[in-house]
Amino acid sequence: MEVLLLKTGEPKKIVVEKLEDSDFKNITKSRYHFNWEEQKTNDIYKLRLIESDEILGLTSLKVHRDELRIEIVLLACSIENMGKNKIYDRIAGNLIAFACREAIKLFGADACVSLMPKTELKKYYMSQYGMLDAGRQIYVESNSLFNLLKEYKV
Repeated sequence: MEVLLLKTGEPKKIVVEKLEDSDFKNITKSRYHFNWEEQKTNDIYKLRLIESDEILGLTSLKVHRDELRIEIVLLACSIENMGKNKIYDRIAGNLIAFACREAIKLFGADACVSLMPKTELKKYYMSQYGMLDAGRQIYVESNSLFNLLKEYKV
């Protein structure tokens, strides 16, 4: 898995791993957009460069076993990795692809990943990640899910 350093175009190896309790002291709402302490009932994962402890992105996942899906409850890139002046690209895509991999581990070929995006992001997620419209939520399953895994080399 890799992100892209936009200044040079250089790919950088990353890891997505479970957030540790000690990480919460470095996760501020001003840098990561949400109060992540409120997500402790879900599985929270961080994306970081292999060579650094700095957290570039976070996701909160909730497993819905009866529906064979994982819901992305929250997804955020650090403030310096958003917008046209961001440092790294492909953070959100890697976190979505990671959720897809986890869904496949749990549910095999029947896996589904969903999220409820902010209104202004819905069309972006659909065009950028191949997500499908399900009303308030959008989702990937089947071919679109496997395409994300292939694209992000998860």
